[in-house]
Amino acid sequence: MKIGKATVPESAICTSDDETIVVRGADLCRDLIGKVSFSDYFWLLVTGQRPDAKASRVLEATLVAITEHGLVPSVQASRMTLAAAPDALQGAVAAGILGCGSVILGASEDAGRLFLRIDARAKEQGVTLDAAAADIVRELRAAKRAIPGYGHPQHKERDPRVARLFEVGREAGTAGHFVAIAEAVERVLPDLTGRDLRLNVSAAIPAVLLDVGFPADALRGVPILARTAGLIAHLTEEMQRPIGFALSYQATREQVYTGELPKGVTMKKAGRG
Repeated sequence: MKIGKATVPESAICTSDDETIVVRGADLCRDLIGKVSFSDYFWLLVTGQRPDAKASRVLEATLVAITEHGLVPSVQASRMTLAAAPDALQGAVAAGILGCGSVILGASEDAGRLFLRIDARAKEQGVTLDAAAADIVRELRAAKRAIPGYGHPQHKERDPRVARLFEVGREAGTAGHFVAIAEAVERVLPDLTGRDLRLNVSAAIPAVLLDVGFPADALRGVPILARTAGLIAHLTEEMQRPIGFALSYQATREQVYTGELPKGVTMKKAGRG
């Protein structure tokens, strides 16, 4: 990403005066509040356009699919941050969101860009989606890079959310082109990797969103937006039934110390194993 050289701060998203707030060309109070859903508003904010029925349904489904994921590391970080600073809800939410990287949540953007590369390769070379997918996967393997959106530590078969998101896409009447690309990758992986890696939700989300024209540059924002809601739920529960320190204590209890001890020092519980 290049740093812009603009000398005037310009934005097409919002402006206001004493009487009116304008968001993406619409009067916030007259045209939007109470008249659009939050997910449709999110689409409008990101793209500058109102979503059609297909886009609206697919975006809503992806947000619901990825909002909650249990006590994953980002949630634990968020809960422990609130335990340490109970007056800083915003800091605890931020702690969880900062954990959104290539392993947690960020894989959706990486998978989406993978699908776009495969689509471009198939069109440029006039080959099938399977052939293009195999080429790109070989390139990733040669570069010792992971295949984002495939494999799951718990769901050895397809992640159950995949089938439902693809079903929503079909019900909404999307073309399903990027879903077909996602499935092409799944088909070629066993022969190229020696492992039966199945689609997970981080591949399904970009597949259905790209099928309705959601911009690739904003793909990571979808799971981040969804997970923010999940974090707020966890932090509300943390305030009512706190486990943040319990999570910390559990880590300490299970810790195995593998470093050196000072000469002549023995410890009753050094955790050396």
